[in-house]
Parts: sequence; structure tokens; C-alpha cells
Amino acid sequence: MMRNLLWAPLTAAALATTSLSFAATELTVYTAVEAEDLKRYADTFNEDHPDITINWVRDSTGIVTAKLLAEKNNPQADVVWGLAATSLLLLKSEGMLEPYAPAGVEKLDPKFVDKSNPPAWTGMDAWVASVCYNTVEAGKLDLKPPTSWKDLTDPMYKGHVIMPNPNSSGTGFLDVSSWLQMFGEEDGWKYMDALHENIARYTHSGSKPCKLAASGEIPIGVSFAFRGAKSKAAGAPLEIIVPSEGVGWDMEATAIIAGTANLEAAQALVDWSITEKANRMYNVGYAVVGMPGIAQPVEHFPDGLLDAMIDNDFEFAANNRKRILSEWQSRYDSKSDPK
Repeated sequence: MMRNLLWAPLTAAALATTSLSFAATELTVYTAVEAEDLKRYADTFNEDHPDITINWVRDSTGIVTAKLLAEKNNPQADVVWGLAATSLLLLKSEGMLEPYAPAGVEKLDPKFVDKSNPPAWTGMDAWVASVCYNTVEAGKLDLKPPTSWKDLTDPMYKGHVIMPNPNSSGTGFLDVSSWLQMFGEEDGWKYMDALHENIARYTHSGSKPCKLAASGEIPIGVSFAFRGAKSKAAGAPLEIIVPSEGVGWDMEATAIIAGTANLEAAQALVDWSITEKANRMYNVGYAVVGMPGIAQPVEHFPDGLLDAMIDNDFEFAANNRKRILSEWQSRYDSKSDPK
């Protein structure tokens, strides 16, 4: 799994030639942020900190989390900027995060801040589950649009649904953990057993099911709402469906890895990551951000989605992550894409 990790050094600005607040520094930053957004993140950060070079290590949530855990006794990252809060709670429980209260942390919505004092992580934005339904391809197959998660177990959808693998994808994990919360453990696994019968395959990316639905390769993709809105804005014949039972969600969050040799620069990055400027940058890709009053309406973002967000028990998701993923793997991995 580790050899699939992609190194993506995206230096956004030349190192400053004059001395600023501290010497020019390179930071190794692990992330699950969409690859297409990384250069924009680094460029915007370097407008204010040209003396700090970001070297990205980017992959899907599950792979980044596994890599960090494997490196516990020999950390390679300085900062995690854009990883699921449930993953950071797990890393916190392993003593792998450096507690730090960034300047201005009181301006964030409290649910975007770790409850410890000082906090171990701070939230950036939230992504929310939804169903991407291709009206053209579904019409050809006479598939009615689902209105609930349980609708997706109807035999008419057999072979016409794709969703992310939760071992690889944060979106996949929030789906699974939310179903277990909404339906209860026993009924949640029964639901996934039935859904599995209709799944064509499981991807290793949370956005890919919606991208495949947008391109017409599959009628229905379980993904996240912003990806659907972005694809619809680009002209894809998509309907973004909010299932009636409610939708899971997670936060992208930021933390300093304990033991970093570049603590001052890491703190500068984390300080910047919660600023208004950073939150406006996140809003380009996410409809929900950590600082209240910043988010602007997103074109094609489905009505009622924010109200449908479940009261997500992040502690449950983090504390049971290993068990949930192992159970999912044993039941359903036969339909996963090759790694």
C-alpha cells in the first residue's frame, strides 16, 4: 500500500533571499486534499510566507493515515494539512500530534477545534456525503432516482452503483461510520450486505464515484456533495441527492506532528491555516468552512444538505476505526479496485 504513495513537491514561490521572521525552511506536509488544489494552497500560503517551502506528500485519507501510523517511531512529516478529523483523533490517541493553539483559534466554530487545551488539531472545512445520479444514463436504464440510502438496495440498481473503499477513502469511511450510527451496528452491517449486492466496484478515491457518474461510466456514484456540484457546474447531467435518513460528514483538519525539527515554521503554517484568507480559499472547494460568516453559496449545492448532516460522533468513528475497517475488508473487499 505504501508504494502507492505519491510525492508531489509543489513549491509555490522561490525562497526569500532576505531574512524574514526566521530562516528559509522546507516543510514536509502530508495531505489528502484533492491533488488539483495543492498548488493553489501552496501559492496562497506563500503570498504571506515566501520563506517556507511546502513539499507535499499526497494520497487518499486511508493511505496517508496508514503511512503516518507506520512512521510513528520515525516521523517523516512536519505537518498534516488536510486530513480527516477522525484520522487526526486516532493520531492524537497515539501521542503523535504536537498540541498547539494557533493565533486566532477563538474565531473558529468550536466544533472545528479539538476539545483539548491546547488543541491537538484545528478544522478547515467539512465535506458531506451525497449521491451523484446521472439523469441521462439512469434514464437509459429506466432507473428511478433514489431518495434514501435504503433505496440503493433495490434490485433495480444491481451493478449500477459505485462507492469508495473506506480503507482508502475518508469519504468511504464517513459513509460506513455514519450508516453504523444511523442504523445501529447490527442493522448497519445488514444494510451494507444488501448494498454490496448492487455495488459494481469500490474505488480508492472519494471523488471518483461522482466523477464516473458525471462522465456517464456509471449511473450512480456515492461521493460528496461538492464534487457533484462542481461536476454539475461543468455541465454534467447530474442530480445531487440528499438521502432522507441523513448524511455523514467529516472535517478536513490540520495538525503538527510531534517531534518535528521545524516547529516554528510548522506553527506559522498552522497559524495561517485558520486565518480568514485561508478559510476563503477553502470555500473555493468546500461549502462549509471552519470560520463562521465566511462561506459563500456554492452553485448547485443541494438544498437542505447542511440540515441533513447527522450529529456525527467523531470519537466513535476514531475509536472504532480499526475494527470497522477490518470488518468491512473481510465482507466486501472482493469488489475493490486494484491498488
